[in-house]
Formats: sequence, C-alpha cells, structure tokens
Amino acid sequence: MEISGKIIAVLEARSGQSRTTGNNWMTQDYVIETHEQYPKRLCFNVWGEDKIHQFNIQVGQELTVSFDINAREYQGRWYNDIRAWKVEQYNQNAPAAAATVPTEPANSFAPNGSFAPNDSQSDDDLPF
Repeated sequence: MEISGKIIAVLEARSGQSRTTGNNWMTQDYVIETHEQYPKRLCFNVWGEDKIHQFNIQVGQELTVSFDINAREYQGRWYNDIRAWKVEQYNQNAPAAAATVPTEPANSFAPNGSFAPNDSQSDDDLPF
C-alpha cells in the first residue's frame, strides 16, 4: 500500500534487545498527513537503524511511503503495525495526469460547421 503527504511529526526512536536472539533493534514512528479535501493522518514506523538513517525522514518533507499492515496480539489486545519498506520524496506541485486532458475548440461540436459563426452573415441573422 502507498500513501503520499507531508510529514507532520517525527517521534522519538525506540531501541532494545531481543529476548530470544539477543540482537539489538531500533524503530522510529512518523506521522504523515495527506493533501485531500479531508486530510487523513497515518502513523507508520521504520524498523532497523540502517533504514532509519537511509530514509532520513524530517518534519515538513513531502513523501510517498510504501508500507505493509500487520496486526499482532499482546495480552489479549490487538494492535496494528504499519511498517514502511520504501520512502520516496515527491513534489506535490507536479502536474497531474488529469490536468492534461485536451480541450476541443468551442465550435467543434458542429459536425458540418453550419452552426459556427459566419462572417458573411450579420449579427441579427439566425441560422433557422
């Protein structure tokens, strides 16, 4: 899944050590807000110190974030985990594909041109 918007919050990084393997881990949460008529906010995380440094996400950046959603259970309660796996900067001012729809000239609706204005007729002459 993907979401695009502006980073509005960078939360404190958390780290620890795995009980089962003894490996160190690090995660950091970020909040992104979309640019829709009714903006949506999504809190996602980046897992791993190398990815946190690679993405280098800062408040105010315009990003497209690719992520996976997974739910996990802890002590009888369920929690959603939204983990980013790819982050790309983007420019929201880039022209959208829909804005490039060609427009037709105003008189193109007349199939034989009979309804198009004619310079030889006076302004008060009607075509019917």
